[in-house]
Amino acid sequence: MRAVVRHAGWVLIGAFALSGGGLYLAQNLKIDTDIANLVPESYDSVQALEEVQRTLSGGSGKEIAVGIVSPSFEANKKFAEDLIPKALDLNRRSDSSKTYLTRVEYKRDVKFLQDNALYFASDRELDQVEKVLRNKIDEAKQARQEANPFYFELEEEKETGTKQAESDTEQLQEVYDRVVGKRYPISDDSTTMALRFYPSGANTNIEFIEKLYTDFRNLVDRMNPESYHPDMNVVLTGRLHRQLVQVQTIRSDVASSFGVGVAFLILLVIFYFFYKAYRARTGWTFDGKVLFQELLRSPFLGFLIGLPLFMSLTWTGGAAHLLFGELNLMTSTLGLILFGLGIDYGIHFYGRYAEERAEGKSVVDAAETTFVSTGQAIAIGALTTAAALYVLIFADFKGFSEFGAVAGTGVLFALLAMMFVMPALLSIFERIRLLDLESAPRVDTGSDSPRSDWRFPGARTIVIGSAVAVIAALVFLPQVEFNYDFGALEPEFSEYTEKAKYIHRTNTGSGARSDPAFVVLEDREEVPAVVSAYREKMRTDTTSATILAVESLQERFPRSDTAQQKRLKRIAKIRQLVTENQYLEDDTSEAIQKLRRASQTRGSISLDQVPKFLREQYTTKDGTLGNLVIVYPAVDVSDGRKSIAFAKDVGTVKTNNGEVYHAGSTQIVAAEMLMILQRESPWMIGGVFLVVALLMFFHFRSVRWALMALTPLVVGILWMLLVMEFVGFRVNFYSMIVLPAILGIGNDDGVHMVHRYREEGKGSIWEILRSTGEHVFVGNVTTAMGFGGLVLSFHPGLRSIGVLALIGFGTTLLAALIFLPAMYQWMEDKEATPDDLAEADGAYGGEKSTTVTVSTTPADADYSQ
Repeated sequence: MRAVVRHAGWVLIGAFALSGGGLYLAQNLKIDTDIANLVPESYDSVQALEEVQRTLSGGSGKEIAVGIVSPSFEANKKFAEDLIPKALDLNRRSDSSKTYLTRVEYKRDVKFLQDNALYFASDRELDQVEKVLRNKIDEAKQARQEANPFYFELEEEKETGTKQAESDTEQLQEVYDRVVGKRYPISDDSTTMALRFYPSGANTNIEFIEKLYTDFRNLVDRMNPESYHPDMNVVLTGRLHRQLVQVQTIRSDVASSFGVGVAFLILLVIFYFFYKAYRARTGWTFDGKVLFQELLRSPFLGFLIGLPLFMSLTWTGGAAHLLFGELNLMTSTLGLILFGLGIDYGIHFYGRYAEERAEGKSVVDAAETTFVSTGQAIAIGALTTAAALYVLIFADFKGFSEFGAVAGTGVLFALLAMMFVMPALLSIFERIRLLDLESAPRVDTGSDSPRSDWRFPGARTIVIGSAVAVIAALVFLPQVEFNYDFGALEPEFSEYTEKAKYIHRTNTGSGARSDPAFVVLEDREEVPAVVSAYREKMRTDTTSATILAVESLQERFPRSDTAQQKRLKRIAKIRQLVTENQYLEDDTSEAIQKLRRASQTRGSISLDQVPKFLREQYTTKDGTLGNLVIVYPAVDVSDGRKSIAFAKDVGTVKTNNGEVYHAGSTQIVAAEMLMILQRESPWMIGGVFLVVALLMFFHFRSVRWALMALTPLVVGILWMLLVMEFVGFRVNFYSMIVLPAILGIGNDDGVHMVHRYREEGKGSIWEILRSTGEHVFVGNVTTAMGFGGLVLSFHPGLRSIGVLALIGFGTTLLAALIFLPAMYQWMEDKEATPDDLAEADGAYGGEKSTTVTVSTTPADADYSQ
């Protein structure tokens, strides 16, 4: 430390050089908002999803959607047909030989499908059609019976028949819409047309998406939509747009919360040290000169503490770029968190240094004493926090592992900055007289002097009450719930929502089928076996079915002669029912009329006759046709529990011949993430606590003192769980990241308090609370504010991190500043004689002037026994 103070200039030059390099690297960091990417690439589900994205155009399901809105359908159609070729020819700026987009969903040849719809229906859909026709025949029979004047029918049966008829009609329309759909993707009033373009670049490349939307917008503007119709409006949106808006909003959110949070933290620290300095110099007697001097010195304190922290953040940003190249949703918030955490070290170091300088020590001696005494507590607290965070590196869940790696490294960098850069700055500031912590006179008001006669009030009551709260927390522990609702954790983007309304006006005829999983096969001959395996799961799973439908080209379009003849026979059977059956021949309803037209196919259809748009959804990027199996969920996959159930049913399938295949979709990967989190969280939390406990023992070299340092942490965590239960807070996969962090960071409070108590000895509770206790309070508040800044985030998931952090750091702080001193007092009382205790109570209550003499253990006493 003496070398740092004496060569302060060189220390700062080296720190600035490292900061420049770190800042350069940190500028290249990007934010990946896809929670599916938090699962390791080695997992089968991730590899399957990558295969889907690599093989299929728009396989990830993310597209750029164009809404064309005007009162004229013809104008919308004309603009769309002029736009499509120009959009597909848009070249990337970085490589003019590559285009942004690969294909578009637009016009469908529905006339061909209307004439041959049943030929392209799956076997299950044909079963559904036949079942509906049988029901209609029964209805027709029933109607003829009702025409009999002697027929009597109960009202309840009549109502049931009416509902059945309505259901049958809806089922027929659903099948028809799914196979045929609309010719154009338009709204019911024909005023809105929606085009969906699929990109050629990576969906996670935000720079690519930004350039795509910018160039697409410029293309639309050059085409002058008003020239097609004066009221025409062209809206660019889609799920790619949602991802872009999400990243841009998070960037803005993080930047604004970081700026506001940092400013508030620095002002808080400045005010705290202004309060301590003014109180020490005046004893709260107004002194204009001292007030002016301290106000002038305050900005330098902000710079003194803020600059080393900014340096440590640039180092951390550079390290994050070297380690991962990008940030995920969890690590994107670390700037403010690390600033709030690192400023804690500065508060403790500067606070103790100022005390030593006030006692007349030189800059070198004050820095040396601070480094050896308080520096040890700072170091053990930081090392404990870093080690606890580094435990998370071993998790498969990247939300844990990357957060642990970056946060742990950031904590160590903050420690280095505060232990070396800050002393160098202090030395320079005092050398050039920007700070003069020695010459300023101090007023001894007696309030800051140790009071050996002071007792912590209500110690026994607090300890007993705390124990009761701990027991209550253990009782309520099994009731702590996990929030599986993905939708509740997703933010609402008003910019995207407003534009997406135009696209939602259109209906492409897909019905309720969405969020499919894909199985990509090397050989199309494997398709029937995979389809059969999934169908067997559907057949056997009657209690909690998660599979709605399984589709393949082979079912939609029979390829072999045997399959074609089988399909034609089924169509002939349906044709006979709708055209020759005596009960349906007079049925002129729209549904039956469509069915009659759709059943006219009498010969096999060649592949060349199949409409292109129908072939595309089963065609890979390289033109391979028919080696896909599509599985649609029957459950809402935004619900984590249902998503996990779907992933377990669909993610891996084994055929009768023993071959194993894996389905790919973002929903399956997200479910895998939840399963990893459920599996690893107990181990990670347990591992963090074990590391903290071992470090406490190695530091104090005593089981007794290590347990004392851990007690506020354990009590605080249990109080946190109790508060969570009372306020109804449910843990989710975002806020789970805070639990290991609270264990590592929340332990600092107990370390500082126990370390100072061990140094000062018995009877020093008041002194510790007035010095170290104040530093712990302000330091903990700044740490909580670092996390708590996320409470103002627009993102519900990130906001939950801030809420849980505030609860956790609040309860661990209370345990350190209230429960721990009360426990010390109770232990000291048990060692005092009854007479001494009575006199001490009288001194505290003001009823007796006699004070109790408590033997103070020397600072260098051996507490290891």
